[in-house]
Amino acid sequence: MSFIDWLVLSFTMLLVVLYGVYKGRSTKDIDGYFRSGRQLPWYMVMLSVIGTQASAVTFLSGPGQAYTDGMRFVQYYFGLPLATIVLCITFVPIFHKLNIYTAYEYLEKRFDKKTRTFTSFLFLLSRALSTGISVYAPAIILSSVLDWNIYLTNVIMGGIVIVYSVSGGARAVAYTQQLQLAIIFAGLFLAAYLLIQMMPEGMGLTEALAVGDEFGKMNVITTGMTENGFNWNDRFNIISGIIGGFFLSLSYFGTDQSQVGRYLTASSIKQSRIGLIMNGIVKIPMQFFILLVGVLVFVYYAYNTSPLYFNDLAITKLKKTAYREQIIQLEEAHQSISDQKKLIVQNVKAHHDENIASLKKLQFEDEKLRTKLKSLIKESGILVETNDTNYVFIRFVMDHMPHGLIGLLIAVIFLAAWGSIAASLNALSSSTLIDFHKQFIKADTTDEEEFRLSKMYTLFWGIFCIVFAQFATNLGSLIEAVNILGSWFYGVMLGIFLVAFYLKKVGGNAVFYAAILGELSVLAMYAFTDIGWLWLNVIGALAVVMLSLVLQLVTTRR
Repeated sequence: MSFIDWLVLSFTMLLVVLYGVYKGRSTKDIDGYFRSGRQLPWYMVMLSVIGTQASAVTFLSGPGQAYTDGMRFVQYYFGLPLATIVLCITFVPIFHKLNIYTAYEYLEKRFDKKTRTFTSFLFLLSRALSTGISVYAPAIILSSVLDWNIYLTNVIMGGIVIVYSVSGGARAVAYTQQLQLAIIFAGLFLAAYLLIQMMPEGMGLTEALAVGDEFGKMNVITTGMTENGFNWNDRFNIISGIIGGFFLSLSYFGTDQSQVGRYLTASSIKQSRIGLIMNGIVKIPMQFFILLVGVLVFVYYAYNTSPLYFNDLAITKLKKTAYREQIIQLEEAHQSISDQKKLIVQNVKAHHDENIASLKKLQFEDEKLRTKLKSLIKESGILVETNDTNYVFIRFVMDHMPHGLIGLLIAVIFLAAWGSIAASLNALSSSTLIDFHKQFIKADTTDEEEFRLSKMYTLFWGIFCIVFAQFATNLGSLIEAVNILGSWFYGVMLGIFLVAFYLKKVGGNAVFYAAILGELSVLAMYAFTDIGWLWLNVIGALAVVMLSLVLQLVTTRR
């Protein structure tokens, strides 16, 4: 990176940190620290919800996901608007009227302490691990692009966000997310505009998307149907998106404290509802745009020289091993393909069908080279990821964007990470204090002690997430990894709340043991079958509901 890139990056990051510390300076108690005094308007709630959900994983891995698999990942969000309706009818008014700090307080009022504790534990486990991935996501950028040590980079990235998270709590999180999102979308729109300008002469947005469609990248709607019927192993299709996405969204926004804590900051039930509804409206177009950037990157590389492997560090390390000659041969074959692409660019308008057919053939040959390279990485045993999906967008930025914008776009990824991490740390701290410390260590705490403990637990979870980030390598596409991890737990958590809201005759013992059995079922399905991970949310929720009814019936008869 150039001096101007470092200047833009440093200024942007410093601006956000100072702004967060400034906005959080008035926070003096846990009500302000965890709920921002319940004073935020709907638009702040919406931005905070979006900022928490859209982590660096979204902006770092999203374009790479579209580059490799097309637009079909957007179907994952199709269940969100439906989930928002249920949230506004049931979850929001109950949580607000009870005047609670965490969603799990309600479970003790409805069931018993052990059910509350178990659900809170599932949240702490899932959210802490997911936040560790969010710390790791921006760290791999600096470590790869600048050849920094990944472990030290994790510490630096996690340490910076801890500063304003500890100091300002929910208020600092909400206001910094507002500024972060403004910078993020300004940077992405500018990158998309320049990307279109870089296409071959005579090719605009419409023509570029038509080419992307020729390569199967505009697969926005897929049915999941095959000659043998519905493919339950298909990760993304409209059926799994609506049904599985509905259950996942309902559990994420209704039972995950990192999101519940965002709309508990609203000044009223109405403001919470509007904020959630607007999030449901905005989220799908937002994700569509992020994936569309990945399709445009694919089209650009269809006509231009692409990296043989988007993580350049892998190539560098392999050349220092006994595989050097094989890598050089792969690079020569890759360069030959690139030379043939240049001939097609010279005649991009004429003979369209023939050009596309030639490009498809070249793309197929190039993918065989990439597959061979990945196998060499595995054989060599070098400590480099064998999946370069997460590096597609950042590599394009570093190679082709103008100086200044490079610094801004790297800042975009850091800011997205910080917004999600800060909200998660705040939620982890609130659940630890309210659901564990005050329940099992010391119930009678003063306001001053609670405020001090809140900061202490935020710091603790920040350190925990940094430690976990050190082990987050080789997870593949991070945007999938973080959602798979959530799907291990979210369905069961949702099932507990569904029983609490809608099955009034089911007691604490029945739902507690049903939740344990349901969690074991979900983990077994993931470990021993190839079912798409979105369905794990449906399985977990329905398992808890049905097992609760059965166990309650059995215990009642006894």
